Amino acid sequence: MAGGADREIESLAEFDRAAAARSLSGCRVQSVDLTARTAELLATDTADTVFLGCPMEPDAAAKARADGALVFPPVPDLPFDPYRGTLYGPEELFESLEKGYGNTPDALTYAWFEQSRASGDIFASMLRALHDDAVSDALDELLAGRRVVGVMGGHALERGSAGYASAARLGRSLARAGFTVATGGGPGAMEAANLGAYAAPFDDAMLDEALALLAPVPSFTPSVADWAAAALSVRALRPGGGASVGIPTWFYGHEPPNAFATHIAKYFANAVREDGLLARAGAGVVFLPGAAGTVQEIFDNAAPNFYGSRGEPRPMVLVGREHWSRTLPTWPLLEALAAGRPMAGRKALVDAAEEVPAALARLTGRQEEPAPGTGS
Repeated sequence: MAGGADREIESLAEFDRAAAARSLSGCRVQSVDLTARTAELLATDTADTVFLGCPMEPDAAAKARADGALVFPPVPDLPFDPYRGTLYGPEELFESLEKGYGNTPDALTYAWFEQSRASGDIFASMLRALHDDAVSDALDELLAGRRVVGVMGGHALERGSAGYASAARLGRSLARAGFTVATGGGPGAMEAANLGAYAAPFDDAMLDEALALLAPVPSFTPSVADWAAAALSVRALRPGGGASVGIPTWFYGHEPPNAFATHIAKYFANAVREDGLLARAGAGVVFLPGAAGTVQEIFDNAAPNFYGSRGEPRPMVLVGREHWSRTLPTWPLLEALAAGRPMAGRKALVDAAEEVPAALARLTGRQEEPAPGTGS
């Protein structure tokens, strides 16, 4: 076939290039509307092709099946596409926000998730699994070859607080140092780090302006719509910000995704989401002060470092000496686990977020390379 075995086709332009060679044999075509490509499909070899959620005319579908293709039709009346070939963007998830958050695809998908999970419908379970696998595939494609740093922290951190501003400056510093910032994609510290990455290409004043604009809406409660609209207004005032990744979940549907992550890998399965975020953070993980969820993430990351199940231990930087030594004494346990193991030299405890880039450079043996840009 043209283009190599098992080629993924995720856009109409990619389809047209492959169809021009009169062979789609072995291709996987994901969620591409082919209703206007009947002539091309009738004239093209589709043996061993797989069409995932691609609308097409009945004649074209019948011919593809006769060739030996597998045709998985679109599923009607779903608020999401289980076969999608790309990650989400904030504009997609918050579409129709002006009509109320409940009318957005994000909220409608959460409502479907809650209903389908309660019913125990095996078909719905299969659709969720298909969706999450497609999202993982798109995330791997996006992050291939990038230096990814995960930033973890509590969702309760409010806009307007010193901690929020510090997390935002951290995201900006990491992005300017050439890292791709990846967070859990939700509010609080996660939003702040994504905001900082978004602000990285601009002058320093842009972040201060954004923080001031966001401060009057400190939290997503009581109004997700007001909270999201404030972020979208910042993006509208300063379009073209730096790229970063958010990896949220509908499992915690009461927490909306933040609008500063330019690429959003939203999952139904929280376990897949959490492990996937940590596994992809090959350049290290930063843990800002948090509560039970952040503690869990610290040891979710420490276990592979301890056993070497992901290869060389990944750097871990905990921010907040008092918090992680006394308030939630995670650091002493981490030190005890690391004693005598390779992970012992891949962890650091710092007082402030401003110390993180230097700590990461020290743990990886790399010199800091400050530069404009986002690593995206």
